[in-house]
Amino acid sequence: MSKEKKFEENLAELEAIVEKLEKGDVALEDAISEFQKGMKLSKDLQETLNQAEKTLVKVMQADGSETEME
Repeated sequence: MSKEKKFEENLAELEAIVEKLEKGDVALEDAISEFQKGMKLSKDLQETLNQAEKTLVKVMQADGSETEME
């Protein structure tokens, strides 16, 4: 099994970070650290979504061959 977390786990972690930062009761150093972690999670999530979109763009034609829609 891969060490990478699942999409849902990353999304839940990002949501927790956002909630924590929105409350505003975080020390500046911790807020910066959490923000950086959130930015990395956001980038990873976007990459996963982009890959999923590329996969879903492929559709099966009536003759069974694959084509990519643009």
